[in-house]
Amino acid sequence: MSSNRGIGSPGTRNIKNGPIDHLEPCRTSLRRMALRPDEFYDHAVAAADSERRLPLPRMTGWEISPFEPDGLRVAPLRPPVLPEPARHGEDPSDCNACRDRDEGIWFNDHWRLARISGVGVPLVLMLHPRDHYDMADLPDELAAELGLLSTRIVRHMQALPHISRAHVYRIGDGGAHLHVWFFARPEGQAQLYGSWLVVWDDLLPEYPADVAEADAEIVADALVACHGGHRSPASAPAA
Repeated sequence: MSSNRGIGSPGTRNIKNGPIDHLEPCRTSLRRMALRPDEFYDHAVAAADSERRLPLPRMTGWEISPFEPDGLRVAPLRPPVLPEPARHGEDPSDCNACRDRDEGIWFNDHWRLARISGVGVPLVLMLHPRDHYDMADLPDELAAELGLLSTRIVRHMQALPHISRAHVYRIGDGGAHLHVWFFARPEGQAQLYGSWLVVWDDLLPEYPADVAEADAEIVADALVACHGGHRSPASAPAA
């Protein structure tokens, strides 16, 4: 038998973590890395016009687009900015989500759910960990609960009258404290399908707040019944 060890076989060395005794799921050293910021910019600008404007996307021609393509144009692509500006809440002592850990409509030891006001769609909810984590920092047990909790929030939002779908978004470019969005799509409004929903939400007039509040309470009560937790932070033990 050859004494040469195969890549990823027991006893090989991971440069970052030292010796390993299990097969690694991937070996980034064996594939090309993502484009550097300057390479990505050059690649994109090569498809742009003399003003660094890219062609209109296919999405603007979709039936669900809130905009008619005639007269639209893409903003010039700006060069990369490095280092990137810090997100809000990189320092937990200056984090609004940490400050507001007792604000919301549903709580348990680890999570809180809040209603976002002033929106155009019937209901927008936001889920936060009560302690300071981003998604990549979540301990495995909180990550597992996030999956179950998100499914249950979607299930209860979609059970509301005249709601066809609940869209789920996690972006994270603006805030360092994990926040997951849940958007309720109104029944029958075919133009609000898909990825344009958040843009339509910004265009629509504000949805009646009393109706949204009542629907949010139904979702929160359903979560208490199926997932546990409390409607008041005072009822939940400190995390």
